[in-house]
Amino acid sequence: MNLLKTMATVILAGGVALGASASAHAQDKGIIGIAMPEQTTLRWNSDGAELKSALEAKGYTVDLQYAGDDIPNQLAQIENMVTKGSKALIIAALDGTTLSAALEQAGAAGIKVIAYDRLIRDTENVDYYTTFDNFQVGVLQANSILKGLGYPENKGPFNIELFGGSPDDNNAFFFYDGAMSVLQPAIDAGDLVVKSGQTGMDKVGTLRWDGATAQARMDNLLSAFYSDGSHVDAVLAPNDGVARGILSSLKGIGYGSGGLDYPIISGQDAEIPSIKAIIAGEQYSTVYKDTRELARVTADLVDSVLSGSEPEGLDTTTYENGVKVVPSLLLTPYEVDASNYKELVVDSGYISEADLQ
Repeated sequence: MNLLKTMATVILAGGVALGASASAHAQDKGIIGIAMPEQTTLRWNSDGAELKSALEAKGYTVDLQYAGDDIPNQLAQIENMVTKGSKALIIAALDGTTLSAALEQAGAAGIKVIAYDRLIRDTENVDYYTTFDNFQVGVLQANSILKGLGYPENKGPFNIELFGGSPDDNNAFFFYDGAMSVLQPAIDAGDLVVKSGQTGMDKVGTLRWDGATAQARMDNLLSAFYSDGSHVDAVLAPNDGVARGILSSLKGIGYGSGGLDYPIISGQDAEIPSIKAIIAGEQYSTVYKDTRELARVTADLVDSVLSGSEPEGLDTTTYENGVKVVPSLLLTPYEVDASNYKELVVDSGYISEADLQ
């Protein structure tokens, strides 16, 4: 018995030593800093974990930091990553206009900077941008709204209200512009009516993509423009968190009960609560962006660049950040509704059936 215990101890100790040695060997490619904005939005938790896993599998040590939705905190985290000698920084910026000084330090130190799903503006010290086709996201959202309304077969007119993303997020303008490229002709024709008259990102933006902010604005819209008994037929919501805030407001005055149908509401990110809302007939659609794939291609790009290779398949014309056109890797987004959610997000393993129970 004692001999067996001794042998087990030796084997275990040897295994630990080998594991430590292998780990040390696997981590000799340097440090990669990952700066994520916050953890209240479900997708950023997934992005951070996927990136960390993919880079560690390639032999890098990963410094993953979440900024807690605080711009100075994210800036301090990035400065610390530069100080610690990171070989590359992957940054999902809270405010893509505030990082110039920190990234100048990174550039001087030869650190590669990858803007992750949010373009970093007003600096030459950003090397690559990995994201989805953000204009197409808006196109998908708008087309899903028209489909849900039965347009153009059913001409309406329909009452629609517009919500945009956070004005400090460059992507929000691409989402909005993509959506309006589809919706504006129907608005001009009188088939869609913005009863509040509120259009443009300066009026419809939702700071920090905050659902509570969206709920408060929807409360105000309903009180000011729909207290005459008119019905909201559609709402352009730029992501799932904003959509859920809008839904909370609508439920508060009786939508979804007593014969008062929910509007056709768009979304983005295919978050579990919103897929459940789609199944329940509350939210009409969302946009699925496989962030696992975004993390994988970003890790591949970092490894390729640090190995001295030139990445292939880059868009070199679309994303101008105020100083330069940033070479970009664009992935494909997909519209998801009740008819195809299982095929796209369940069968792909992005969400499990159990998650939706």
